Amino acid sequence: MDESTRHTPHEGHSVEAGLYREAMSRLAAAVHVVTTRGAEGRAGFTATAVASVSDSPPTLLVCLNRRIQSAPAFRQAGLFAVNMLSAEQEAVAQSFGGRGGLSGEQRFGVGSWHEGELGLPCLAGALAVFECRLIEARHVATHDVLVGRVEAVTLGPAHPSLVYLGRDFRRV
Repeated sequence: MDESTRHTPHEGHSVEAGLYREAMSRLAAAVHVVTTRGAEGRAGFTATAVASVSDSPPTLLVCLNRRIQSAPAFRQAGLFAVNMLSAEQEAVAQSFGGRGGLSGEQRFGVGSWHEGELGLPCLAGALAVFECRLIEARHVATHDVLVGRVEAVTLGPAHPSLVYLGRDFRRV
């Protein structure tokens, strides 16, 4: 690595947030909409921080920013669905990411939604939908890491995937 591009914090200091975000913008990540249904209705958010933990038992994790409006619904519901978006579903990602001025239940007006096996909002045409039962939630910095046991999977059509790279949506 060229010395001019290396940014090493001094002992006891962390990397500056803007530099970290710029570096992470160079990581291509699949785009998902994570949804739940609670006492106050349906809620959801767009996420790229989703990862498989294990296939035995099937388990995945999602990182949830605690500052977003829907965060309390996820902590209370104990269930969530991870909808893996196809390239044709960018409008859904935009809506649940806060673009377009929609919030709460209004966001479900974008895309076609149905109730999954666990009663969760599931996106028709998603590449895959993982319906999960929350088994652990851990506070890490500004986010909650939600670990869910996958209790149902729906496979959708094998279309190109929607990814986020360089602060923009792309087809893969």
